[in-house]
Amino acid sequence: MQEYLALASCLCFIAFLVPTPYRRYCAAAGWAGIVVTLCAGLPYYFSVNNFMYPAIAVLSVPFLWITLRCLQRGDASVLQMSRGAGVAALIYAPFAYIPPLGDFLISVVISQTHWVLSLFNFPAMLAAWNIIAYNSFQVEIILACTGIQSIAIMLGVAGAVPTDLKQKVSAFLIVVPTIYLLNILRNAFVIMAYMDQWFQYFPEIAGNGSVGYESFFWVHNVICELLALLILMAIAYALFLAIPQIGEFAVGICRTYRAEIMRIAGRDSRLSE
Repeated sequence: MQEYLALASCLCFIAFLVPTPYRRYCAAAGWAGIVVTLCAGLPYYFSVNNFMYPAIAVLSVPFLWITLRCLQRGDASVLQMSRGAGVAALIYAPFAYIPPLGDFLISVVISQTHWVLSLFNFPAMLAAWNIIAYNSFQVEIILACTGIQSIAIMLGVAGAVPTDLKQKVSAFLIVVPTIYLLNILRNAFVIMAYMDQWFQYFPEIAGNGSVGYESFFWVHNVICELLALLILMAIAYALFLAIPQIGEFAVGICRTYRAEIMRIAGRDSRLSE
């Protein structure tokens, strides 16, 4: 179900890029699809003790409400943000929904991850085309492990504003090689920490019943998630320097949402009087 919801959301955002009178409705459906997809994945996120995505899902509900209100008024900043989402969907969707393309990317990533492991003399082996195994543990590399989602999102941020050719090239060089290479190192770090059991701490919090899962939880769901957040912030700052319009766009988005929250709060206070 989640896969179909995500596909529908991608198609709506891509449709938004086409200049028609119904663009606002496409954007609204796209944002709603993202929120519903996040909420539909809550059982899985809780099953693997991942608390970041549930937190995002909770916060996405008021975000959606405000976004829909702004789209109804045709707010320029939110329309610009939806353009960025459309660019991201255009980049991500082929890898997610064309199996040969997605499988090719996975195969390249797992091959390079295995090569990095060999540089560290870590004796993991390829148990299958997309599985690395060692010490009775296995890690399957899926599309989410390739970094394509983060690449699509950051290129979407760059694509939300008008840019010249030099800025487009700069955005590509800042985003794609950086995220791709760091993601390979991230995969290697997760595999080594999990298979060598580096972080067997607090099983009552991190365990899910699987032997040795605690190490995977701490390295994948906590350490790497926090590092990824910091890295994406650094990449965003580099994009701001290369494309000043992104900074202006970010300020505009913050002002729009702040004004809408104040408008809602003011309306609520009047109703309560």
